[in-house]
Amino acid sequence: MSVFADITAIRLIRNKLIKMRLEKHSRAWTEIKSNDSWAIFKIMGEFVNGYEKLSRIGPCVSIFGSARTKPNEKYYKLAEEVAKKIVEHGYGIITGGGPGIMEAGNKGAHIAGGTSVGLNIELPFEQHDNPYIDPDKVLDFDYFFVRKVMFVKYSQGFVVMPGGFGTLDELFEAITLIQTNKIEKFPLILVGTEFWKGLLEWIKQTLLDTFGNISPNDMNLVHLVDTPEEVIEILDNFYKEYGLSPNF
Repeated sequence: MSVFADITAIRLIRNKLIKMRLEKHSRAWTEIKSNDSWAIFKIMGEFVNGYEKLSRIGPCVSIFGSARTKPNEKYYKLAEEVAKKIVEHGYGIITGGGPGIMEAGNKGAHIAGGTSVGLNIELPFEQHDNPYIDPDKVLDFDYFFVRKVMFVKYSQGFVVMPGGFGTLDELFEAITLIQTNKIEKFPLILVGTEFWKGLLEWIKQTLLDTFGNISPNDMNLVHLVDTPEEVIEILDNFYKEYGLSPNF
């Protein structure tokens, strides 16, 4: 009888522990659902604030690239020159608002006297506002996806300098949206042949030629250049044919 009593007691304890664990998970899941519901209002607020401010800035080009690029490096200096040229041709500059290439883009716009916008994201490292953003054109975001919408909607072109995963993320999202006709086509310009050549070769040889996962025309969605003058030529040629407007 003692053996059976022990087994029964063990089963009761086990069942009680399982019940307690399920109740704990149920409470936690309910709290998550409640928090998600309230988060909707914060997300809406970020969209409203972004739309309100960016709808008034006029035509801009976004510059992307690594936050880790130093001011003495060539791509920092090149991004600054590209931004100056873009401003001289009538566009403002939008960046992610942080250091590195983003700072260079805002600095070039600031020096040239043009619109300088920063769409900052709250991160545990790397990110802080750079000092070259117009004071009334700093926007702070908690949500990457809201910030991405702002870049895509209000940019008349993407100039993509060498960068890391965040830079690649912005590039490939824009390519995907254009390829699938979810937004209007606009110039996607990669700057730096030495940096981008290998990626473009892999896309052509692996995605297109070997596996057939993209169409031949998809290779024409991006331009590869090395100078500010080439960036301007692509922008000017495109907007001789198409009007300036938000992309959706």
